[in-house]
Amino acid sequence: MQALPTAKDQRVKIAKVEGERASAMAKAQAAAEAEKRAFLDRITKPSGLTDEQVLEKAAHIINRAVENGLTSVQVFRFPNHLCTDDGRAIDQHEAGWERTLTGIPKELYDFWERQLKPRGYHIKYEVIDRAGGLRGDVGVSLSW
Repeated sequence: MQALPTAKDQRVKIAKVEGERASAMAKAQAAAEAEKRAFLDRITKPSGLTDEQVLEKAAHIINRAVENGLTSVQVFRFPNHLCTDDGRAIDQHEAGWERTLTGIPKELYDFWERQLKPRGYHIKYEVIDRAGGLRGDVGVSLSW
């Protein structure tokens, strides 16, 4: 017959399990934060890609969307705080909103203006996430 541990021993065991679970969650959260910081670091700096490289990527994305019968596709998503005004001008559809862009979002807009706009493509930046009613991520979509 197996002995029944004391209630105190059971509470100690539960506390140990909960401590291990909390430690694992803290490690996962720290890893997610590190990944987010690395992503933000990458998109706030120039990509280093040439127009030809970006055009090749764009053609792949657009052609795949067309094959699926779509007339638009979201090509990028970024946190609103990458805009100099936290996405306010984009959200309010103000003239000159594109001047609030920084990093890769600005690079995408400039590329569209140079390469895709003359080919008849349209670009749209819009706030697509409103967690807790606050302005969140901005989505970038191309349409044709």
